Amino acid sequence: MLVLASASPRRQELLRNAGITFEVQPADIPEDPQPGESAKDYTERLAREKALAVANQRRHDVVLGADTVVVVDSQLLGKPSDPADAARMLRMLSGRKHQVITGVCLVVSGQPSVASETTLVTVSEITDKEIADYVSSGEPMDKAGAYAIQGIASRWIPRIEGDYSNVVGLPVALVFRMLREISSEFSEKPRLFGAN
Repeated sequence: MLVLASASPRRQELLRNAGITFEVQPADIPEDPQPGESAKDYTERLAREKALAVANQRRHDVVLGADTVVVVDSQLLGKPSDPADAARMLRMLSGRKHQVITGVCLVVSGQPSVASETTLVTVSEITDKEIADYVSSGEPMDKAGAYAIQGIASRWIPRIEGDYSNVVGLPVALVFRMLREISSEFSEKPRLFGAN
């Protein structure tokens, strides 16, 4: 059985839409970046720590951990701490390109396999009033970079270069490739990929 080490409803929806069967058991770990840590290393480390934390309790399952961060001007933007922080992030992203990086880790029999996906996102100019209205909607509050590409914020995103699902919160094609690589080791393949 695949276990998702995340409470994110977006990651759950992406897996369901891809026909991947899973259970949910969120991991609770500190998410502070280490000094000098790159965004890629940060997301991959957190994905690994989340997956291993759950894998220690689910030794016979395949555990998926993931972490997403937005990067602009070499600054890592995670989830906003409050509405003012969300507005600050949106002002930083307005009229510019930024990267969305998701680290992914699969743990099988205690062995972690780690990868990441990067997508380049272009954001149109967002007015101060639009930012205020968007923040008051509540949508930005639990999203890396303070926006949801699949929600209201889609109106300001004319272009992306790379994996769309990565910007939502999980690079599904990458996860599927990783699962497919390990699936030959399991007799219960249909439980990972649905009934097909």
